[in-house]
Amino acid sequence: MRNCRRLCAVFVCLFAAVVTSAAAPPVGVSPNPGERQLPDKMHSAMTDLPTIRVGGTDTNADIIGTDNRALQAAVDYVANLGGGVVVVAPGQYLMRDSLHLRSHVTVRGTPGKTILRKADGIASPLAMDGDYGEEQITVTDPAGFTVGGGVTVWDTHSGGFHTTVARITGRRGNTFSISRPLNDDYELSEKAQAATVFPVISGSEVEGVRLDGLTVDGNKAANVNLNGCRGAGIYFYRGFGAVIDNCTVHDFNGDGVSFQQSNDVTVSRCTSENNAGLGFHPGSGSQRPTLSDCTARGNGEDGLFLCWRVRHGVFENNLLEANGRYGISIGHKDTDNLLRRNTVRGNAEDGVFFRNESYPMAGHRNRLEENQIENNGAKAKDAAGIRVRGETAGLVLKNNQIRQSVGIRLDEKVGEVALEGNTVDAATPLDDRRGK
Repeated sequence: MRNCRRLCAVFVCLFAAVVTSAAAPPVGVSPNPGERQLPDKMHSAMTDLPTIRVGGTDTNADIIGTDNRALQAAVDYVANLGGGVVVVAPGQYLMRDSLHLRSHVTVRGTPGKTILRKADGIASPLAMDGDYGEEQITVTDPAGFTVGGGVTVWDTHSGGFHTTVARITGRRGNTFSISRPLNDDYELSEKAQAATVFPVISGSEVEGVRLDGLTVDGNKAANVNLNGCRGAGIYFYRGFGAVIDNCTVHDFNGDGVSFQQSNDVTVSRCTSENNAGLGFHPGSGSQRPTLSDCTARGNGEDGLFLCWRVRHGVFENNLLEANGRYGISIGHKDTDNLLRRNTVRGNAEDGVFFRNESYPMAGHRNRLEENQIENNGAKAKDAAGIRVRGETAGLVLKNNQIRQSVGIRLDEKVGEVALEGNTVDAATPLDDRRGK
């Protein structure tokens, strides 16, 4: 009996040891309680993603090259693995076509030292009409048009989104195949032409892209103009959730940074300088943009242009100075935005300008708070610090500091505007023309 009790005790101890051992699995094997799969993947987030390095003479580079082809190869490689990082070494990279971004890829350079320079451009009249949906063009002078290079096609009646930006995919004499159908009719009677111009960096139908520490040299003097609906130094079309951080665009013959139909874009610590068009151009229904700690200086048109249907955005701590038209322009259905702590100075016309829109299309319910607006109007003697036109209503102008000959001007059809705590140093602090 005594031996039986001893055997039972040994069995119980062994059983307890087994149970205890089973209750403590090896660390890291079982999913932890907080692990979740990605929204569009059947795996959880990883800590180490593909990284590839590009450089001209960088001995640590995985891809050696100094033009758009080397950069594109790196982006495509990483994208085909589901996303990751392309590190571009300091140096100058000659761009004969856009760097075409792909979803979930970060392109990272060294601020001020990683320079993507637009190649010299050429232009030629078309030799025959380019028809809507056609995937080729015929030019009068093919010199300078190369397979693999970027190309833009337009005529005098096909501006804005009707311009076609594509890549040349093949050649037969003066005729070139292109990567996408023409999206308008380009007629010789309307001076139809093609040119080797394109965005230096572009993302179309992408999500989760990030740009960090890149400089775009637009080589403005050697290129014709590209309109901001289809291009810019950095350009997104339906680029959802894009992030542009610590980047510079200068001397592009068009806009500096433009993003169209792109929700939740973040632009921070960027400079857009001496470009022919707009400094920063969110537009065409881009919702919830954030632009912070950026500088738009010396651009040919507005420093910040809210195009059509820009809503629920935050624009703060930006410097908008010495631009060729307005510091900030707001208009067509641009509603419910917050603009605060910006410095708007030395621009050619009004500091902040609300465009002339009828009530259904006006920029309602925008808030301007704690902005410094001064010395605008070099080309317009009666320029105002803030001018509101059209049937715009529901604005809040609060705690702004304004130094102008005219502080705030409200045109005849403007609706309710709340003026709260503004400090205005002006010969005419408030020019209210409503009801006159």
